Amino acid sequence: MKPASSSSSAVLFDHQALRDQFPALKQTIGDHPLCYLDTAATSQKPQAVIDAMTEYYQLNNANVHRAAHQLSARATQQYEAVRQQVAEFIHAPRQDEIIFTHGTTESINMVAYGLTSQIKANDVILIDTAAHHANIVPWQELAKRTGAVIKPIPLTIDAQLDIAAFDQLLKLKPKLVALCHVSNALGTLNPVNELVAKAKAVGALTLVDGAQAIAHLPVDVQQIDCDFYAFSGHKMYGPTGVGILYGRYTELDQLTPMLTGGEMIKTVSFEHTEFGALPNRLEAGTPAIAEVIGLGAAIRFLQQLPREQILAHEQQLLHYLQQQLQQLGAIELYGIANNSHPGDSRSDDKHCADGQRHNIGAVAFNLQGEHHQDVGILLDQQAVAVRCGHHCAMPLMASLNLSGCCRASIGIYTNKQDVDQFIHALNTVKELLL
Repeated sequence: MKPASSSSSAVLFDHQALRDQFPALKQTIGDHPLCYLDTAATSQKPQAVIDAMTEYYQLNNANVHRAAHQLSARATQQYEAVRQQVAEFIHAPRQDEIIFTHGTTESINMVAYGLTSQIKANDVILIDTAAHHANIVPWQELAKRTGAVIKPIPLTIDAQLDIAAFDQLLKLKPKLVALCHVSNALGTLNPVNELVAKAKAVGALTLVDGAQAIAHLPVDVQQIDCDFYAFSGHKMYGPTGVGILYGRYTELDQLTPMLTGGEMIKTVSFEHTEFGALPNRLEAGTPAIAEVIGLGAAIRFLQQLPREQILAHEQQLLHYLQQQLQQLGAIELYGIANNSHPGDSRSDDKHCADGQRHNIGAVAFNLQGEHHQDVGILLDQQAVAVRCGHHCAMPLMASLNLSGCCRASIGIYTNKQDVDQFIHALNTVKELLL
């Protein structure tokens, strides 16, 4: 990106040029420009991603791995190149530790199903209370199959993971610890390096849901040292319908395949089937080829950007959004912490700015005394898109004594004008309802 004129608070890259690469953001709804603050649910797509998928369908549409003709060879080359891209993007040691899935939900289900033979009755599974349902329900189903016991990791009064309580639960010698890197509902950042190290010290397997982190933070799975890391393409400016399961090779290789059939086999007879090697063993059937290629384009797009500058921009914008909400009055904010948590990992310091150590990408709020859905509908009438509900995090909402809340979430394309338009619209809603 072209540098802008410098000042202490200036964005050091051409943010408008970046924003212009997202065609959906150029539209108006009614008399208002679209103000898209629902990136945590799904990000908008840059033109480069749209073009990459269109090119595949126009010129290279063929199945991968199976045919001798040129279209298949080109599609296979593009498809497998993305596997290497992903490995480099998250610093995986080897590309056969990258499994293509349909998203974070399938990735976690794949691990939970695959571990069935390794889990026995009364084994303990620890789950972050702030977890998305996709990082809760698969483990509950695993517990039903095996007799394992689910234990939630409590939160502190400010909705941070309670490190002291986590330390006590580790005395139960859990078989598996399932964490979120960043809460999808609150944007709270977990010190995953520290949490994983503590879990490993008692012999637990670890899985980190990185769906909300991958678009905002540099991810190094070797530094985190988790056994599994899962994320989705559509939250990192890529297509829907594609995701990644990273796994330590030795752990992936022990998973029982969740899906069986074509592509994942070595030999088949009516007497016996032998599964193939990783990654094919966990990728049954025709994959989402265009979506994988689109994910590769999204990674290239991100890698060409000044990620540290963009992260600083996002954090400044998030801090501004929090301040404006607080100044508006009659607003309840959830999960915001300005001070260091005693359990924070120092390695996470560089990922935060302006004192907002624990919040990445999202702000959760309610208008006092008003239903979150009513607020969302009235904001939509002013072309402001936010998410309202339980955010697939009902246990978290229950811990906050809420039925739901509104969430405004930002991306690399969000600017100050978006925040100002949102605050103006929310003030209009406030004057109407209160």
